[in-house]
Amino acid sequence: EVQLVESGGGLVQVGGSLTLSCAGSGFTSDDYIIGWFRQAPGKEREGVSCIRRSDGRTYYKDSAKGRFTIATDSTKNTAYLQMNSLKPEDTAVYYCAALAGTGLGLVEWAYEYWGQGTQVTVSS
Repeated sequence: EVQLVESGGGLVQVGGSLTLSCAGSGFTSDDYIIGWFRQAPGKEREGVSCIRRSDGRTYYKDSAKGRFTIATDSTKNTAYLQMNSLKPEDTAVYYCAALAGTGLGLVEWAYEYWGQGTQVTVSS
């Protein structure tokens, strides 16, 4: 079974940067999508970005385009979310998730495996 562990969250000032990591294990092939989601206080969880493990193709929600970058390491077991130019509205618990398949997308119910989340707080 796929297991995911996030790290790298913390407190950062407006305009600052932070890189989240998602250490994965239990992948049985390259045909997985790894996604990043976030949930702000009082709001529903929303997708941020995802990457196809097999070829590194990526997808970003509009809120992340130009500021966030998703990538994996050479083993494809660890996914990163580099976040730049952070805003107070980026404050949320960030979750890493994975689904077995090849279709890029951020439909929450399609993701079978979830990490425990890591808190990101952007202070002004």
